[in-house]
Amino acid sequence: MERFTIEETNLICIYISSSRRAVIEGMSEALPDMDAEMRELAGRTLDKLRAMSDAEFAEQTFDFTDDDAGE
Repeated sequence: MERFTIEETNLICIYISSSRRAVIEGMSEALPDMDAEMRELAGRTLDKLRAMSDAEFAEQTFDFTDDDAGE
């Protein structure tokens, strides 16, 4: 399974739910409201989420990372 980038992980944190399917559904529903750059990020993230199993998703830890925290 390809690892999620920090940006993808942070996006997942916005839609985090108890199931992979719910995250995919929530993110997919928001696509029309996203700008082009965010839609591209969401598309890559959704591809990775769809490629993993529910068991793999359950094993993941998704923690929001603030890139500006160290500045």
